[in-house]
Amino acid sequence: MPARELFDLELEEVRDKVIELAKAAREQLEHSVDALYKADVELAQKVIEADTQLDELDLMINESAILLIAKQQPVATDLRKLIVAIRTSTDLERMADNAKNIARSALHLGSDHQLTIHEALADMRDVAFKMIDLAIEAYKEEDIQLAKKLSELDDLIDRMFAQVLEELLHMSATNPQKIQLIMQMAFSARYIERFGDHLTNIAESIMYLVKGENYDLNE
Repeated sequence: MPARELFDLELEEVRDKVIELAKAAREQLEHSVDALYKADVELAQKVIEADTQLDELDLMINESAILLIAKQQPVATDLRKLIVAIRTSTDLERMADNAKNIARSALHLGSDHQLTIHEALADMRDVAFKMIDLAIEAYKEEDIQLAKKLSELDDLIDRMFAQVLEELLHMSATNPQKIQLIMQMAFSARYIERFGDHLTNIAESIMYLVKGENYDLNE
């Protein structure tokens, strides 16, 4: 196989692993929030245990990309593809960490807390799902228009988080006996909000990949 074809194949393998990690992070978010709503400590524990596999995949992506940079010494677009793979993988791994933290909140609450989990957390999760799906498509297609939409959805998650935090603070004032339980909901909402931040970082990375310039979508 010609050297260029082999390099393109290796680039594609790195990209595919990044997409695999993105889908796994999405699944972790889904399971962790389900565990929270269903008070399912067994599912929460599975999320925590699965995080090790995502960490390993992140490490594999980084090692593969660095090896290709060292071996092939790519320039311009090819180099940016590898740099973006590393950056994106890092954000995805941190998203998975946030899902793990939600699972820990579910464990902290236990299976019989008798607390109704705020419905806004599910709404925030659904927006995060849209962002992840959009990010995967934007990354695959190198589409900056799709990437820019991620910033708009992140603003929506930020507004939802601010609203739910205000309501939870009010709830803690009227239910002081449940303050610890309410705090776990607030923490979980914050972890979901962090998904949006990392996905905005990924959007900026995609724009760097296509344009060769750094962008700040939070400006």
